[in-house]
Formats: sequence, C-alpha cells, structure tokens
Amino acid sequence: MKIDLEDVLWAKVKQYADTAGYSSPEEFVQHAVERHMDVTAWPDCDQESARKTKGLGYVDFGRDI
Repeated sequence: MKIDLEDVLWAKVKQYADTAGYSSPEEFVQHAVERHMDVTAWPDCDQESARKTKGLGYVDFGRDI
C-alpha cells in the first residue's frame, strides 16, 4: 500500500524517525497510526479527555512503565 504525503511533511517524518531511532520513516508512520487507532478505538474512553491528556503523557496505551 502507498500513501502520498506532501514533501515538507515527508521530510519532517524522515527527520523525526531518524532522531527517534526508528529503522525507517515507514516504521515510524506505521507506529504513529497504530498508536492513534489505539486511542480512538477505546469504546469507554471520552474522546475529548483522551485528546487533551495525550500530549501530557497520561495515555499509556496499556503498557506498563
């Protein structure tokens, strides 16, 4: 499957993936989409609360810290 991104966005994805230690930009994009889907798929989660707390690090996606 192929997804087209604007050149500027793709450059940011490549830079972030490299900085964050992903093996490729594609791996980062897949991980980002999976994380987003995990948050939005919670049937008992208030979507507004999830959106607000995501940036604060309060949504842990079920992983033990």
